[in-house]
Amino acid sequence: MKIIRAEHLGMCFGVRDAIALALNQVQAQPLTILGELVHNETVLASLQEKGIRIEHQPAAVTTPTVMITAHGASERMMKRVRERGLNVVEATCPLVHFAHRAVAKLVEEGYHPIIIGRRDHVEVRGLTEDLPEVDVVLCETDVDAIREHPRFGVAAQTTQPIERVRHLVSLIRRRFPNSEIRFIDTVCQPTKQRQSAAIELARRSDVVIVVGGAQSNNTRELVATCASHCGRVHHVQTAADLRPEWFAGAETVGITAGTSTPDAAIDAVERRVRQLDSVLIKTPNAREERLCTPG
Repeated sequence: MKIIRAEHLGMCFGVRDAIALALNQVQAQPLTILGELVHNETVLASLQEKGIRIEHQPAAVTTPTVMITAHGASERMMKRVRERGLNVVEATCPLVHFAHRAVAKLVEEGYHPIIIGRRDHVEVRGLTEDLPEVDVVLCETDVDAIREHPRFGVAAQTTQPIERVRHLVSLIRRRFPNSEIRFIDTVCQPTKQRQSAAIELARRSDVVIVVGGAQSNNTRELVATCASHCGRVHHVQTAADLRPEWFAGAETVGITAGTSTPDAAIDAVERRVRQLDSVLIKTPNAREERLCTPG
């Protein structure tokens, strides 16, 4: 059985920087993170082991310093935090900051904002909570529910698949042919790279394993993308989730991972796949290959 990894997988720079910042801060002072720094249970457990607290509401914070997660926050939420007299440290990904600035610019220029993303996701809440009116769309039905405006400004949650975003933008243009539609692409480059690499991986694999947190949007999107090109796709959080029967008859197993998945988790999954291949499938000479994608 051959084991291949996607060319682009695992933690992005925004997640790595947020974790490094949290670890640096807690060395100097007690620290609470407002919400999940990243959507990965292994990472969160590791942070808590180092004394970092996690709370979901400003009123529950008891440390002098609070950190905003990599997903960002609205000015409304930031105000609530500052009103409590807390020292605020931002771990917001720079690419999420770019999305905030893009949406603000569209509103300032008189466009009715549309955000392509998951309405209940923390990043989308941060993008929309300060807006007097906004539409959030994720499917064609959502587009059908939008009321007409003379000008629409469209941006996206940074971890949305770019093909979905482009499709929904085209649906908006078709639904409102007499309106001005301005689209700013706010899908982050790491998401685009991982999605593109996942497609190439899935096309060459009999089985694909996607490693990432259960609540990670970009990991779930990788699962959906791979499933469009491979009939046997499994989402795991750790190596312990792997099942021997998944690999029956497989010649090639592909591994990819979401942008909040640590390298150690990916390595552990690969080691376990090799063990299952050697012990249960009885083909001990697994080989590793790294896929290359254009650009």
